[in-house]
Amino acid sequence: MISGKNIEGKAAIVTGGTRGIGRAIATRLLEEGAKVAICGTRQKSVDDAVAFLSGKGHVFGMVADVSKRDQVRNFFAEVQRNFGTVHILINNAGVGTFGSVAELPLETWEKTMSVNLTGVYHCCHEIMPIFRQGGGGDVVNIGSLAGVNAFAGGAVYNASKFGLVGFSEAMMLDHRYDGVRVSLIMPGSVDTGFGRPSDTGDTKNQSERSEWKIAPEDIADMVINILRMPGRTTVSRVEIRPSRPPRKV
Repeated sequence: MISGKNIEGKAAIVTGGTRGIGRAIATRLLEEGAKVAICGTRQKSVDDAVAFLSGKGHVFGMVADVSKRDQVRNFFAEVQRNFGTVHILINNAGVGTFGSVAELPLETWEKTMSVNLTGVYHCCHEIMPIFRQGGGGDVVNIGSLAGVNAFAGGAVYNASKFGLVGFSEAMMLDHRYDGVRVSLIMPGSVDTGFGRPSDTGDTKNQSERSEWKIAPEDIADMVINILRMPGRTTVSRVEIRPSRPPRKV
């Protein structure tokens, strides 16, 4: 573990923190002594995640769709009321939709872009006045290797993740002298069920297929390491791959 900045006592927001990578990040932040606010799009998933996390520390949860500006504003305002301020923003919320351009409905394009890219803008736009008032802060965006590697059927997903690369690097340059560090983590295949068919019923084979994937806890550990870096240093981009993916035939 890198020894540097102290996370204990800091207040953090994790979007999409109800499951998968987001919940793993929220768990690690709480273990480090941070206060954590999470959001999700369904009340039950928020309630379940808060119940799971509450034994680990001070956690607050609320339903908020990051693609909706008003919901983001309300969420951030409630977090400030609960925590007083925010020091860390983890933009993790995302959706995966796939299909060729010819088959891609406009509403699917708009939904994916509004969550994966515009949602990050909404959260970053809302956090900046808070960071400025507090003298700085950390933003960690959870992207994907799909942000640098296009694939067939990935038109909208690739576009949203390629856009996140440019957004993250531009925000880092815009606000580095405001005491704001912006980092981008770009995982390959993570064992979260993201994009996995849910109606096959073949849980045994799904489990076997997942053994080679990155664990959500590995991404959470990387987030902690980034946040612990001394203030003089920004980790601008990290690519994380499975060590031994299945060989391509």
